[in-house]
Amino acid sequence: MPTETAPPRPDGHRLTVLGAGTMGAGITSLALMHGVPVTLVDVDQDVLDRARTRIDHQTRVAQLMGEAPDGVGPGTLTTATSPDAVADATVVIEAVTEDHDLKAALLADVGARTKPGTILVTNTSSIPVDDLAGFTARPGELVGTHFMNPPYLIRTVEVVRGPRTGQRTLDTLDGLLAVLRRESVVVADAPGFVTSRLLHPMINDAARIVQEGTASAEDVDALMVGCLGHATGPLRTADMIGLDNLVDSLRVLHERTGDDRCRPCDLLLEKVAAGDHGRKSGRGFFTYERTEQLS
Repeated sequence: MPTETAPPRPDGHRLTVLGAGTMGAGITSLALMHGVPVTLVDVDQDVLDRARTRIDHQTRVAQLMGEAPDGVGPGTLTTATSPDAVADATVVIEAVTEDHDLKAALLADVGARTKPGTILVTNTSSIPVDDLAGFTARPGELVGTHFMNPPYLIRTVEVVRGPRTGQRTLDTLDGLLAVLRRESVVVADAPGFVTSRLLHPMINDAARIVQEGTASAEDVDALMVGCLGHATGPLRTADMIGLDNLVDSLRVLHERTGDDRCRPCDLLLEKVAAGDHGRKSGRGFFTYERTEQLS
């Protein structure tokens, strides 16, 4: 008789997430609802406090939508304002702003604070992994991920293997993603990888169409959803990503590829300058209620 494979156990992982913004909180929510203990680190205590509220809301939403696994108790959440908290982690996920110098400095610091065998994960949407690996003491233990927002609802994760990423690192990450019930697609290292290289210029084009007065944001999304089968529409997707994050990513792509479609259009820059960053700020291309901002 065939035997059933035992589900992966969450208790073999101790996860530290660096950065308590939109993606850091989302990744933390995903891990906690699968029983993985998480230490969430951010230098700003107010950001950590807001993240706790967001995480509580997201885990309730996940349970209501049937995304939380049955029979798994929630992981324990610890917060900290010092990177000293990475010392006991088995996996560290960096989820700070899409800024090369910031990520490089943080990964170099974390690499020095963790013991060999601790894998470092950069959750980047556009920066090549090998560009960051050179700043770490153990480049073979760095791998890229690109969780989609919201991570606790989207089940596929883009995994980026840099030229120096070791097989053990990939295997460890794969084990964690199995616990989180996520399917990984491993791609080679390049600016923007696959998802951002395709999606972000398309969003920029959609914003440019609105800027030029060809159609409203509502109509652009309605046509992309109704005619082309896009799940949410590019501009609602932009609001979910965060327009500030999107602009940062586009700038990286433009700098590294020279593709002029990646130069952030004026409308995006105006919205970011005005503080209209999307769902997290309550206004982007669309306006959101508070409960939508937390989701």
